Amino acid sequence: MSSGVRAGLVSADVLRKEQQELQKPDRNIKHLEEESRNAKTVFRDKSGRKRNLAQEQLEQRLKAEAEAKREEQYAKWGKGLAQERQQQQNVEDAIKEMQKPLARYIDDQDLDRMLREQEREGDPMAALIKKRKAKENKEKEKPRYKGPAPPLNRFNIWPGHRWDGVDRSNGFEQQRFARIANKKAVQELAYKWSVEDM
Repeated sequence: MSSGVRAGLVSADVLRKEQQELQKPDRNIKHLEEESRNAKTVFRDKSGRKRNLAQEQLEQRLKAEAEAKREEQYAKWGKGLAQERQQQQNVEDAIKEMQKPLARYIDDQDLDRMLREQEREGDPMAALIKKRKAKENKEKEKPRYKGPAPPLNRFNIWPGHRWDGVDRSNGFEQQRFARIANKKAVQELAYKWSVEDM
């Protein structure tokens, strides 16, 4: 038969021997069954290499945290950093004002400073104070060209402060401006000629 047992009328001895022979391979596999019962599952990718699931989960969690941090930063930028700083400053100022007593006296330094910083119309010293503040806050300006008006260029760039006033170009800029002026004059003349009969 296909199972390996004899067919037909068989004695009991033959049947016992056959059953023992069939159970022999099971004894060889018995220790493998015990080992595999406590074995952990091995996960593999498409190419057959072993996958480390714990490492993959750790990487995925780190990537998600980085993504969340970046999204939070973009959300913060979307609101506007300067506006957020201003709002924080307003809240701090309001808390500071709430802690002060309701009645203000003449020796209140904050009130005095606030009143001094206000600009009033018709103040004779306002111009002088502005000049002083501008002088204090003024950064050193870069030197500029102070000679006669330079020739035009297509980018409207002013010459450097060391330019001696000599035009060393090949004449391209002047030709360009002449072409533009000529084109404009022709268009204007054509328009006048077309509406002359009206």
